[in-house]
Amino acid sequence: MLPKMPKPLLEINGLKKYFDVKGGVFGRKVGEVKAVDDVSFTVMEGEILGIVGESGCGKSTTGKSILRLIEPSDGEVKFEDQDITHLDPEEMRKLRRDMQIIFQDPYASLNPRHTVEKIVGEPLLVHGMTSSEDRKKRVKELLEVVGLSGYHASRYPHQFSGGQRQRIGIARALANNPKLIICDEPVSALDVSVQSQILNLMQELREEFHLTYVFIAHDLSVVKHISDRVGVMYLGRMVELTDKDKLYEDPKHPYTQALLSAVPTPDPDEVRERVILEGDVPSPSNPPTGCAFHTRCPRAMDICKEVRPQFEEVEDNHFVACHLYT
Repeated sequence: MLPKMPKPLLEINGLKKYFDVKGGVFGRKVGEVKAVDDVSFTVMEGEILGIVGESGCGKSTTGKSILRLIEPSDGEVKFEDQDITHLDPEEMRKLRRDMQIIFQDPYASLNPRHTVEKIVGEPLLVHGMTSSEDRKKRVKELLEVVGLSGYHASRYPHQFSGGQRQRIGIARALANNPKLIICDEPVSALDVSVQSQILNLMQELREEFHLTYVFIAHDLSVVKHISDRVGVMYLGRMVELTDKDKLYEDPKHPYTQALLSAVPTPDPDEVRERVILEGDVPSPSNPPTGCAFHTRCPRAMDICKEVRPQFEEVEDNHFVACHLYT
């Protein structure tokens, strides 16, 4: 019997999110910030897709737009073959049982006035578990799953460390047995030793509950540790997407090459050629014409200034948006 092939759980086609810039006495629209500009990718069932890039490149906006925590300006978000961008609020509320998010800051994402029992139990109540006894039992189960104790349920967020708070956030995301979890830089606010604990926990939960993750981060070593495939974003656009081993051994896009050259290596004798990018990241409210990276690219050509490169497959399962390969 042939092994069952994984099917796409999430398909993103031409996703855009523009924020209006208003000015003048009457607050009229004078421009727009292109936070996410025509991003497309697919996430398979059971996969961990990492998304990396500099701060402000649109990673978190992409994640929140997928869940419609921020309404997309254009594009298609298909979850289990259903386009969710046109669902009404009630249909979206029902769907949120299957799509959850772990926020970046465990200090800000938990309500300081609520006990852990109420924080983790609220999604259960919203989705129909009306019995308080059943909720209490489920909350204690969830806390034990993420490495805390049942008696922690009566405490408040300020009584926990950063790593423990993030475990509470993970327990809340797991409450209704979701299929997809968007992880918005879930370990960036934590110490390195705590980061590894949380990453190992997330991998164990993935196996136990058959989860699919979109893992957003700017730490390339963290992404390599946890991801199956990695997408690289620059100024609101996806510039490269492939398996993690391919990306780290043979990066195609000049921006990816520059990013990877900056990753520290544990061997003090290893000499690595550092790619230094000149200039600053352009403003997303006024991105360059053609390829957005051409103003800083050491290999820029004339065509790069005029024609925007297509995001295309240049090798088996290796997608790049660069004129060097077309």
